Amino acid sequence: MAAKIPQANIRNFSIIAHIDHGKSTLADRIIQECGAVSDRKMSAQVMDTMDIEKERGITIKAQSVRLTYFKDGQEYILNLIDTPGHVDFSYEVSRSLASSEGALLIVDAAQGVEAQTIANVYIALDNDLELLPVVNKIDLPSADPDRVLAEVEEAIGLDCTENNLISAKTGQGVPDLIDAIVERVPAPQGDENAPTKAIIYDSWFDNYLGALALVRVFDGSIEKGQIVKMMGANEEHQVLDLMYPNPIAPIKTRVINTGEIGIVVMGLKTVESLKVGDTVTDAKNPTLEPIPGFEPAKPFVFAGLYPIETDKFEDLRDALNKLKLNDSALAFEPESSLALGSGFRVGFLGMLHMEVVKERLEREFNLDLIATAPTVVYEVLQTDGEKVVVQNPSELPEPSKIDTIFEPYVKATILTPKDFVGNLIKLLNDRRGIQIKMDYLNENRVLLEYDIPMNEIVMDFYDKLKSMTKGYASFDYEPIGFRSGDLVKLDIRVANEVVDALSIIVPQEKARTRGLAFVNQLKELIPRQLFEVAIQASIGNNIIARSNVKSMGKNVTAKCYGGDITRKRKLLEKQKAGKKRMKSIGKVQVPQEAFMAVLKIES
Repeated sequence: MAAKIPQANIRNFSIIAHIDHGKSTLADRIIQECGAVSDRKMSAQVMDTMDIEKERGITIKAQSVRLTYFKDGQEYILNLIDTPGHVDFSYEVSRSLASSEGALLIVDAAQGVEAQTIANVYIALDNDLELLPVVNKIDLPSADPDRVLAEVEEAIGLDCTENNLISAKTGQGVPDLIDAIVERVPAPQGDENAPTKAIIYDSWFDNYLGALALVRVFDGSIEKGQIVKMMGANEEHQVLDLMYPNPIAPIKTRVINTGEIGIVVMGLKTVESLKVGDTVTDAKNPTLEPIPGFEPAKPFVFAGLYPIETDKFEDLRDALNKLKLNDSALAFEPESSLALGSGFRVGFLGMLHMEVVKERLEREFNLDLIATAPTVVYEVLQTDGEKVVVQNPSELPEPSKIDTIFEPYVKATILTPKDFVGNLIKLLNDRRGIQIKMDYLNENRVLLEYDIPMNEIVMDFYDKLKSMTKGYASFDYEPIGFRSGDLVKLDIRVANEVVDALSIIVPQEKARTRGLAFVNQLKELIPRQLFEVAIQASIGNNIIARSNVKSMGKNVTAKCYGGDITRKRKLLEKQKAGKKRMKSIGKVQVPQEAFMAVLKIES
């Protein structure tokens, strides 16, 4: 049983940065420096628990660790939270910062300030945190720390006189950085004698212990055996066990004191009652005011997931339920499609989240899945005054019943070298973007801010942005609400039948070009039949584009050697009549590649 550490010697801090600026590597070095994991058990990205995180070199889920550090003969507790860098997982960052007093802002010495760097700074400033700018990767030949520090001062407005120059890879400067954390990050302020008041900032499912809550205690303490109450869920449970987080093996304790971070075990079978952002208090002596939490994660991108083998529907349901235990941002509901059978409409935080979830379902649960094109949520005001929320284009009411369609907009922040500004402005204008501001941070870097419909960025926007700027531009977005738009539903008909899974919502002025591009692409993908297949794009009953898949024909005139032309014509007419009869009863199977063709349509 460890001795109680005074509150003044506790430091709670997060590591924030743009993707691939070295957060997880720095976390590894700090853990090693503090001796929390032995060299024998140490591995790269030791705090990342999923295979997919290690393979891709990205952090998907924020992870915490409790470290002990000695300075000037005193023992300090450092509670470190490593956060994801990708825009899709910014809600993980926001909840981690809500439970910290300080944050290390990591900036790559070669790349400088990026879009997500600025976005994370704003979240940190909203939480009133002490920010320590840290320039990483100074061992690179292309590193230019002075330029980067000037950029941080210019773009973010942070004082960089007490700069921390480090190389997380080699460990250079890391001991000085830990000293700076102890000196500059404020100790937690909380009343040890007040009723228990803690915030749940993460929850996950353990096969042996059940649902676990990772909490930050603001007032009072949580003790083993205590009956605690979740204020939001309005449920009471007994604390069976308490642990401090550690990437190799959590450390058991009997009490989590004011200002500390710990794992609470209550033997729950689901994480439903452990809502992230909920306040935990004592059931007998509750606190009056819950902690003003952060909003639960809202899905922005929706796509249909269907098993390729239709009898695997229940397996997919079980897999999604198991995945939801460890990913509270996942939302899904059953849906059926005439073309694809039974599946689920799944809500994701963004395109990377969708990729990760699909890959995890296929790898961890051995499923073969097909995903429909991603869409966003629309609000539709009907002519009778009722407002409906539409997640799937096939749910859109008849055109005659629609008064206005409202689509979600996002504020996009793009940082790019000045050479690519012209191309980017053209791309943003093509995607119906509205310019808000354009700033030159220095002679080479430009900051663009645009309001842009979310529907325009969920498809291939990020890929285009990267290829257009040779990978140098960075992109971040945040939702800013709904605005009315001149939108229509584009249906695709194959052999006169509407394929519901291929319907998309598009701006009126782009409907014809999108429809034409779509039918031409499907023409290459749909296999030839014995009869001619018409592929049409329509708005309601109005056909706006058409293409034909030519029929496979038997050469019925092969047996005619010379003779009268009327004999050949008679055989061809007979064949034509047979094909016409076949066309009226023929069914066409739409191949799987067709459902992803939506993604490749050039706008």
